[in-house]
Amino acid sequence: MDTGPALVSILRQGSYLIASIHTALDDSQMIRFQEDLIEQIGQRRSRGVIIDVAALDVLDSFGSKTLRNIGEMARLRGATTVIVGIQPDVAFAMVSLGMGTGSLYTALDLEEGLEYLDRNVRKDPGAVGTTSSSLS
Repeated sequence: MDTGPALVSILRQGSYLIASIHTALDDSQMIRFQEDLIEQIGQRRSRGVIIDVAALDVLDSFGSKTLRNIGEMARLRGATTVIVGIQPDVAFAMVSLGMGTGSLYTALDLEEGLEYLDRNVRKDPGAVGTTSSSLS
């Protein structure tokens, strides 16, 4: 069964999860992404989560709200969330429409997001290695 290209990939790097959204997701795909990511935070005992939205040229109000919800759920599970890669046009539209990321930290790119987590998250010395999964 060909499921097509991955819409989202979730990579484990040490005690962090890096989730990359590769294309615009509809509402049901966003909910599935949220559920998968929150489940993996617990399974992997993640201390930090980076959500990379660099591939998105639009982020609607449902998507923005879902990202805020993910951040709050992750916090309740003991993980800090950083959103990276918000494109200039997306940032402009979000501000113009009164949407935001709430209390979530945002960073320009993956490197800056990792630096933020390294400075602000206590490491779990038992978490090593790299694994990945994807949503298609």
